[in-house]
Amino acid sequence: MMRFDDIEVGASWRSTGRTLTEADLHDACMSSGDWHPIHADAEFARTTPLGQRIFQGSYGLHIAFGMATKFPELGDGVIAALGFSSWRYLAPLFVGDTVHVEVDVVAKRPTADGQRGVLERRIKLVNHSGQVVQEGVAQTMVRRHGGVT
Repeated sequence: MMRFDDIEVGASWRSTGRTLTEADLHDACMSSGDWHPIHADAEFARTTPLGQRIFQGSYGLHIAFGMATKFPELGDGVIAALGFSSWRYLAPLFVGDTVHVEVDVVAKRPTADGQRGVLERRIKLVNHSGQVVQEGVAQTMVRRHGGVT
């Protein structure tokens, strides 16, 4: 487990892969309530420019954030997710794609009281072909066990 004060801007990490399944697409439709035919109807999707069903864009965001929680490993030091900025959907996700995340620490700053810090990480969701399919910057508030530096 890492402490906020020990995290260096510029640190980077790559996750292991995860293959998106038919069950994942079904769960994405179920949990979001989005049963648009581009996601749920294989025959309809064959008539679209992509020729197959695609995942909802928000599903990529969902799994990218989940996969990125392992870097840096902060354990119970995490107080709250503060949001994300400039998240972009760059390419579709399909059943059968294997994806991983690449995480770079791009900034960090202590809060005014010195007891907490804000960590900013660029998260890239990358498919098996090496194409970045989604990316953005996430902000997380964490405890500063070492006080002000």
